[in-house]
Amino acid sequence: MKKLELKENQILIFKNKKETEKQPDYRGQVMINGEVKEVALWVNESKAGNKYFNGLISDPIVEQVNEDDPF
Repeated sequence: MKKLELKENQILIFKNKKETEKQPDYRGQVMINGEVKEVALWVNESKAGNKYFNGLISDPIVEQVNEDDPF
């Protein structure tokens, strides 16, 4: 499978495999000013019954590695 490359101001969004109800319905990435950011979107419904997206853009999550831990 070919890895997708982001271009400036481009957004890539995919349906999220949710494990809990609080997790976003969709996840992806956006490139802004040469920096890749994480995107999270939830599908909501207004009181009038109109569906809409509510979302967040954040810095990428970086897992910390403890080099002293052999596992």
